[in-house]
Amino acid sequence: MKVEGFPSKSTISAIKRGFQSQCVSNVKLDGEDFVSKLLDRRWTLPHPDAKIHQVMLSTSKVSQPGRALSDVSFFNKINPSFSHGLMDKDDREPSFFIVRDDLLHPLINGNKARKLDGLIPLVEDHSVTHVVTCGGCQSAHAAAVAVSCSERGLKSHLLLRGEQPEILTGYNLMSTIYGNVTYVPRSLYANREKMLKSHADYLAGSSGNVIWFDDILEASLSENDGAMSFLQKDAYRSDHPRKIVIVNEGAGDVVALLGLIRLVQYLSQNHILGKERPLKLVVDAGTGTTAVGLGLGAICLGLPWEVTAVMLADTIDGYRSQERRLISDFKRHFGLQIDHCFDEIDRGLVHWLERCHPRKFGNVLEGEVEACQHIAQQTGILVDPVYTLAAWEMSAVLREQEAEGGATVVMLHTGGTLGMFGLAQRYKSYFSKLKTGLSN
Repeated sequence: MKVEGFPSKSTISAIKRGFQSQCVSNVKLDGEDFVSKLLDRRWTLPHPDAKIHQVMLSTSKVSQPGRALSDVSFFNKINPSFSHGLMDKDDREPSFFIVRDDLLHPLINGNKARKLDGLIPLVEDHSVTHVVTCGGCQSAHAAAVAVSCSERGLKSHLLLRGEQPEILTGYNLMSTIYGNVTYVPRSLYANREKMLKSHADYLAGSSGNVIWFDDILEASLSENDGAMSFLQKDAYRSDHPRKIVIVNEGAGDVVALLGLIRLVQYLSQNHILGKERPLKLVVDAGTGTTAVGLGLGAICLGLPWEVTAVMLADTIDGYRSQERRLISDFKRHFGLQIDHCFDEIDRGLVHWLERCHPRKFGNVLEGEVEACQHIAQQTGILVDPVYTLAAWEMSAVLREQEAEGGATVVMLHTGGTLGMFGLAQRYKSYFSKLKTGLSN
């Protein structure tokens, strides 16, 4: 295996310092100009569009302690387009809006598609042939990488934690069909960096190149300066048949923020959500990357939007630490130079909240599968009990709090459809209790 062909970070950084005329990071711009230049790149998704539905609540006081969602009636008012702007609609009836990112792709739905929106084109542009990443047995990220790579003629290698299940289903099944799956003992998986590097080295053999995605990102930024084009050509002017890139678990790196900022720019158009009226944008938080990306988009564009993230997998200190890390990486990579944003960013972008019914990550409480069924049968919208049900519950609570002229509540549906199959295996008793219809 040879790795010396790709320019080092230090080399890239040195050259970047010498070419400062064209880079966004060295030009002070207002918010909209900065975002426009930041998003002037190739994307995985042809368009950032998302359907928006309005969920009507036909009963009040939905946030009473202990009140079950099965006691609340919903109605889904489909508004796929808003010719005069969403905010011009009659919202006197209790309701919240839902951005249907779960409909982006039949297999790569929700926030996984947004996170990969800016990543996959960079992988393609740098002549990568194989992608190595990792995740849990039912990892939506691993499945998304496998499908995205297969659609573009790339090979994916997925390291999944634990043992192969007796029956392949959900995201695990899609990962196996579209990618090359290896199950890794939990003891080895604990050291993800070593595990990923070892597997990539094994795939590369004696003639391939192994790089981390962060190296590709650094090189692409320099290439945009016009400074790195000759190094890029030299780095890949080789006879090595395999060029392998390592993508971190969950793709929760700084490049994942770009797809979310692109979504915010799209939603802020006057004929959709607009730029003037206060919004509470609600999202479920696994790693927290999606919430931070939404917050960055809102602050850069100067929008009166508050991002509320329902914490599912970590403590508030953990999420705040992740937020600071991503913001720091964003400033370092993309050179955020919008003076009026600094104070806002330093105070934090995201309002982190506990789930209405906290529990250990991945656990499902009795009655929640029935709540998902209730929502699906009344609105045609599928939510899952681990992730998106939490955002749905919080949206209903915030809608009541914001009644009588308060902020408009908008939920981002992050997907999770295929995850229901894995949950049905794990929580057989809960799913076996499902009634045949609401009339029962």
